Amino acid sequence: MTTDRNEWELLKGLASNDRKSIETIYRTHYSMVQTLVINNSGTSDDARDIFQEALIVLYEKARSGSFELHAQIKTYLYAVSRRLWLKKLSANKRIAGDLANAAETIATEEDLEMYEHRSRDFEMMEEALLHLGEPCKEILESYYLRRKSMTEIAKEFGYTNADNAKNQKYKCLMRLKKIFFGHYNNNNQD
Repeated sequence: MTTDRNEWELLKGLASNDRKSIETIYRTHYSMVQTLVINNSGTSDDARDIFQEALIVLYEKARSGSFELHAQIKTYLYAVSRRLWLKKLSANKRIAGDLANAAETIATEEDLEMYEHRSRDFEMMEEALLHLGEPCKEILESYYLRRKSMTEIAKEFGYTNADNAKNQKYKCLMRLKKIFFGHYNNNNQD
C-alpha cells in the first residue's frame, strides 16, 4: 500500500515544521492513540506523552529524506504508539508476564480496523447531516449537541408547544436515518 498525495503533503509539512500539517496530523490521529492508551491501563496524560513521542519518531523519519512510508500515517502512528506504550507498561511493571503476553492484551489490526470503520461511519453521518437541510439540522443539533429542552426548541423554532417540537424532531431524525443509511448502503456496495 502506498500513501496518497495528501499523506505525502502532510509528511513534507511535518518535516518542515509546518504548523498546519502538524495540527492536522494531531487532530486526525490523536484520538486513536488516546483510545489505545486509555483502554490499556493508561491516562490522558500518558496518551499525550505517547502521541508526542510517536509524532517525534515520524518527524525524525520524515526529516531524514530517505524515509518511505508504505502505509497510512495513522497506521504508522498506531504501530509506533503501541510499541511505545507496551515498552512503558513493561518498564512500569503494570502488567504481569513478559512483553509477548502484553502484546496479546493490546489488539492491533482488529482495533485499527474497528477504529477505521467507526471513523468512516462518523464521516458518513456528518455527510448525512449536511444533506439534511434546515431547520432539521438545527433542531437535532440543538437537542443532541446543545442539550436544549423541547420547550426551549419550541420557542426557538416557533412551534406552539414542546410536543409539536418533539414530533418535528422525530421526523427530522427519521429523515437523517434515511439519508444516512442511503449513503451507508451505497458506500458498502462499492
